[in-house]
Amino acid sequence: MRFNYLLCVVTLLCYVYGGTSAIFTIKNNCPYTIWPATLTSRGGSIPTGFELGSHAATTLNAPAGWSGRIWARSACSYSGGRFHCLAGDCGSGQVACNGAGGAPPVSLIEFTLNGDGNKDYYDLSLVDGFNFPVAVAPRGGCPTAICPVDINNRGCPNELAVRDGRGGVIGCKSACIAFNQPQFCCTGPFSTPETCKPTNYSEIFKRQCPQAYSYAYDDKSSLFTCPAGGNYLITFCP
Repeated sequence: MRFNYLLCVVTLLCYVYGGTSAIFTIKNNCPYTIWPATLTSRGGSIPTGFELGSHAATTLNAPAGWSGRIWARSACSYSGGRFHCLAGDCGSGQVACNGAGGAPPVSLIEFTLNGDGNKDYYDLSLVDGFNFPVAVAPRGGCPTAICPVDINNRGCPNELAVRDGRGGVIGCKSACIAFNQPQFCCTGPFSTPETCKPTNYSEIFKRQCPQAYSYAYDDKSSLFTCPAGGNYLITFCP
């Protein structure tokens, strides 16, 4: 939802795939293995899912004009020949997501490369909830976007919490995902920036990660830009 709105804003005048490609360096700073994944909305394809051990890193080459999202999955295993994750699963049954998005709650990193004004646009979105602390650090002096707090274990209300088989919190839903009500989802009579305002639930995310989107119209403090052609370090558990 939030991603579609962002894409509409920043690509209104830019439908040409020219420009400079970018390199995403994905780093796992967590003390356990994760399985990052990507979903392409526009532009050429990049790997859609892979395993990344603790403190390991890998690079992805994103073509010029690429738009999409990146997230991470955890607590993953094979069962009956199918790959499944308790957090962030994309439902493909494989390590590669192959065009499927992650099931909320997931912390999303969203990019539009070579967008309007020959800029890269990037943000962190908790609109659908949270599952990992994450940071996006552009190389070259542009602003870093960071959500450094593990909201799963610091303030996630019981009614939003997603738990594993042992009762541990592995994700924190947004109020929209948990309750599916217009005032939380910015739909129906709440579908404009004037009518959809922060709620007590979105403020839980915003207080701990002020640079991340906490609800659909949280643009002023959460959308970042950089001259096109930059490279980016994306760190889970920064």
